[in-house]
Amino acid sequence: MPSWQGKTVWPFLCITFFRKSSTEFSAGIMRVNNIHLENLPALTAQFAAGDPCKFVVIDDFLDAEAAEKLYTHFPSVDSLKVKRKSLNENKVEDYHFERWDPIFTEVRNTIRSEEFSQWMSTLTGIPHLVTPDNSLGSGLHQGGQGSYVDVHIDVNYDPASGLWRRINLLIYLNKQWKEEYGGHLEIWDPKMTRCEHKIAPNFNRAVIFLTDANSPHGYSAIQIPEGESRKSFYAYYYTEVGEGFRYSDSKFVSRPDDGIMRRTATATKEWVKITAKRALKALGLKSLDFQDKNKY
Repeated sequence: MPSWQGKTVWPFLCITFFRKSSTEFSAGIMRVNNIHLENLPALTAQFAAGDPCKFVVIDDFLDAEAAEKLYTHFPSVDSLKVKRKSLNENKVEDYHFERWDPIFTEVRNTIRSEEFSQWMSTLTGIPHLVTPDNSLGSGLHQGGQGSYVDVHIDVNYDPASGLWRRINLLIYLNKQWKEEYGGHLEIWDPKMTRCEHKIAPNFNRAVIFLTDANSPHGYSAIQIPEGESRKSFYAYYYTEVGEGFRYSDSKFVSRPDDGIMRRTATATKEWVKITAKRALKALGLKSLDFQDKNKY
């Protein structure tokens, strides 16, 4: 099972923020350094060769200054408004960029830009990718001591925009993350027989992966010193609903070593959740998130 820790052989993508016009991107809000457009086929090939799902790991993803600012100004665990605590997860998240340092909005605007979306489409082979301007488009995740998110499959539809969720971008912002802290992103095979990849959430590391039934992912409980946390900036990319789309709700799945009681509890909880959502959907409710982030 491959494990990514420290620097890797994956090519570097650096996004530099600046105010002058760019010869590389017409909008003048970003540019690609160290990896030029002519090198994009190498990343594209690595993404396409990903198994069991298409994915790529890219270190030094953001411009060093931008990454440092994100780290320095990352909101505290307590200040993020949406608390996800249940049998299968323990983390906090938020997407209210106006509450944070302007660097967060700057990064969000960059990864939502037409230029970057086109770059992402070329990398993934999925045309016309877009990122909604809501909680299902981009935001922050964070977890303190003991935080975890059990292995799960993501929902593949945004009811507010009517778009098909296709790609996840996770940018980790954890300095000097140690192996013993845990919290590696785990990518499992679809049948949940083994963990295929463990990727350390190192500072300024990005993971881009196709999100579908072939990409169960999560992270185990972290063991970290006081004052530390597991931080990430997320963005999800969507397309119009088209051929091949079949609605799939988010679903937690059990690891092989989970005890029988936990496996039963997870399966029962997920059955009740999905059944209830189907009933609400039949009644015409558009937002099916029981803890709607847009309220906060």
